[in-house]
Amino acid sequence: MSIRLYSYWRSSAAYRVRIALNLKGLDHEIVPVSLAPGVSEHRGDAYRAKNPQMLVPFLEDGELGIAQSMAILEYLEEAYPGVHLLPQSEPLRSRTRAFCNMIACDIHPLNNLRVMNYVKTNFDADPTGDWYTHWIHEGFRAAEILAGDGPFVFGDEVTLADVFLVPQMYNARRFKVSLDEFPKLTAIVDNCNELTAFEDAAPESQSDASS
Repeated sequence: MSIRLYSYWRSSAAYRVRIALNLKGLDHEIVPVSLAPGVSEHRGDAYRAKNPQMLVPFLEDGELGIAQSMAILEYLEEAYPGVHLLPQSEPLRSRTRAFCNMIACDIHPLNNLRVMNYVKTNFDADPTGDWYTHWIHEGFRAAEILAGDGPFVFGDEVTLADVFLVPQMYNARRFKVSLDEFPKLTAIVDNCNELTAFEDAAPESQSDASS
């Protein structure tokens, strides 16, 4: 087995890659890296030597090491094209990329654990309330419009758009964000979560869950 994914069960970025590896049917090893306060394995010297950002996910494929979920997923598309998660024709290919980046660049960073901890520590504010809800709603309002009417974000086939949406919806539900405005997104995520690839990638299905 050449593929190793350094992952934390609650990391939505790592969750994306776990889903993609499952959808592509790629044999891989999950290496848990705890981000839990008081443990912080990602800040240890051994992991820092692999990834100076000290973030997960980090993927190793033989001698190659890649950080950042979008870069990992683009690599998997190029290196293992047997199952395509990026549509092969335009404009759907670019629309899928844009949908992914809307989540990865505009929603997720503002609700990332590091950011929330900084807001709480330095501004004495609770980021799990209005802050979290605001940024989820800001992004999901656009996503609800952009999503099609099929069972998945862009029709009848799973794409990277679904791979990015499901973990973000998981986080929204975890923090009890109201999702009444987003019936299409909610239905899409429920459809995805019926698939084994998504179920096996879910946080609670990981060996390090609750650690």
